[in-house]
Amino acid sequence: MSETNNSKNVRDDEIDLLDLFKKMGNGLAKMFRTLGRWFLVSVVFLFRNWLPLFLSVVLGVGASYLLKFTSASFYTSDLVLRTNTMPAADMIAYINRLHTYCKEDNQAALADAISLKGGQVKNILDINASWIIDKGADGVPDMVDLKDKHDIYDTSDIRMTDRLNVRVKILEPLELGNVRDGILKFVAYDSLFIQRNRVRIRQNEELQVRISYDLLQLDSLQKIKYFEETQRMSQPGNGQMIFLQEQKTQLVYPEIQGLFERKQQLDADLTLYKDIVTVLSDFSIPAKRQNGGMYYGKVLIPLFFFLTLIILILLKNRKKLTEVYDKY
Repeated sequence: MSETNNSKNVRDDEIDLLDLFKKMGNGLAKMFRTLGRWFLVSVVFLFRNWLPLFLSVVLGVGASYLLKFTSASFYTSDLVLRTNTMPAADMIAYINRLHTYCKEDNQAALADAISLKGGQVKNILDINASWIIDKGADGVPDMVDLKDKHDIYDTSDIRMTDRLNVRVKILEPLELGNVRDGILKFVAYDSLFIQRNRVRIRQNEELQVRISYDLLQLDSLQKIKYFEETQRMSQPGNGQMIFLQEQKTQLVYPEIQGLFERKQQLDADLTLYKDIVTVLSDFSIPAKRQNGGMYYGKVLIPLFFFLTLIILILLKNRKKLTEVYDKY
C-alpha cells in the first residue's frame, strides 16, 4: 500500500514539474511575441512618420551649425605635471582651487592666484586637474580620468601617484603659455610646498653623501679581499679554500652595483626634478576649436529627434489621452 502511495506521489511530482516548465515556456513565448509585436509596431510607426523625424534631424544639424557660427570659439589643451614633493592627490586638490574660481566666475581671485592681468583671465573658461590612469599597472600612463569616475578599488587600472593632468579651456589659445607660467607660479609660491621640497632635496643630498661613503668602504673591502686571496693563491694546498673565498668576494659586487645605481637615481632626481613640479608635457596650440558643429550636434540632434518622436506618439494617441483625461 505504501509503495503504491509513493509511486503516486512521484508521478504527481513529475506532473507538477512538467506543468511548471510548460507554464514557464508559455510565459516566455508570450513575452517574446509581445516584444516582437511592439518591435514591428515601432518599425512601422517610424516608417510612416519618417518625414517629420528626418526633418527633426535636419533641424538639429541646422541648430548645431547655427550655434557654431554664433558662439564664441573656445579651445582645450592639456598639461602633464610630475609632482616631485607632494602626492598627486594633494596636488590635484590644490590646483582645483583654480577650477572653483572658474566655476564661481571669481576672476579677481583667479588673476591673483596665477599672477595674470584681468584681461588675460577673461579668456580662461576652466582649469581642471585630473588623475592619470595606468592600465595594467605597468608604470605607463594610458588615459586621463577627466570625469573622475575611476574605481579606487580597481587593482588592475590604478591612479598614478607621481603625475597629473591639467586641462585648460580657453578662448584665446595663444595665452596658453602665460597660463602655464601662472599655474607653475601658483604651485611654487605655496609655503608648505616650498618647505617640503627643501626637506626632500636636503634628505636626498644627505643620502647621496652617505651612499658615496658606503661605496668607498665597499670598494676598500673588495680590494682587501682581493689582496688576501692573491696571497693565499701563492700558498700550496689551499685550492678548496681559494674557491670559497672567491665566492665571498664576488658577493660584494652586487651591493656596490645597487648602491651605485641608487646614487645615479639620486643624481638624476636632484638635477631633473629639483622643483616642486616638473612639466612632462606642455600645452600645445589646438588645431581646431572645441565647440564645433559636432560639439552641439551630439546634444541637439538626439534632443530634437526624441522631442519629435514624443509629439508624434502623443498625436497618435490623443483620443485615448482625451478619454483618460475626461474620465479622471
